[in-house]
Amino acid sequence: MNLDVFNEFPIIQTERMTLRQILPSDAVQVYEMRSNGRLNQFIARENMEKLESAQDLIKRVADGYKNKTSLAWLGILRDKKEIIGTCGFNNIDHPNLRAEIGGELDVYYWGKGIALEAVQAIVNFGFETLGLHSIEAKVDPNNRGVLHILDHLGFEKEAHFKDRIYYKGEFHDMSVYTCFKNRRS
Repeated sequence: MNLDVFNEFPIIQTERMTLRQILPSDAVQVYEMRSNGRLNQFIARENMEKLESAQDLIKRVADGYKNKTSLAWLGILRDKKEIIGTCGFNNIDHPNLRAEIGGELDVYYWGKGIALEAVQAIVNFGFETLGLHSIEAKVDPNNRGVLHILDHLGFEKEAHFKDRIYYKGEFHDMSVYTCFKNRRS
């Protein structure tokens, strides 16, 4: 694994976005995005109710990068300079050259190919720069948009867990998809 990526935060440019480090000055926009009820419809987590929650999240993300256990980017539209989402590797398993990918996109940008563009850039970074062997995604099996992205990028379904997550008084299923470096098309 190439640990040099943790010496200076890597910035990724795509056709429409800049993926950069999440900074304390981004707290208000992260809070506004995460307090939206629709954003979390496929993620078992509460909406943010106060700005301090965004500030705490940004600190945890910075600590993960410092400790080399995670790597998260903030997505900004290059022509508008507005924050549209976050994405990255939530957990990096160094001994097994494996990482879990995750992210969120402001609901206004759903269905425009932006999530595919961001995930493709991060997957490429994970394999080509970070040196991963496999990248895993844990998803709500009802999230058809994400499933389409994963299929398009060559992720394979490895597991389906019934009643895996208990949230707001209900059990929810979870599927696990993995992309392997040596099996990419």
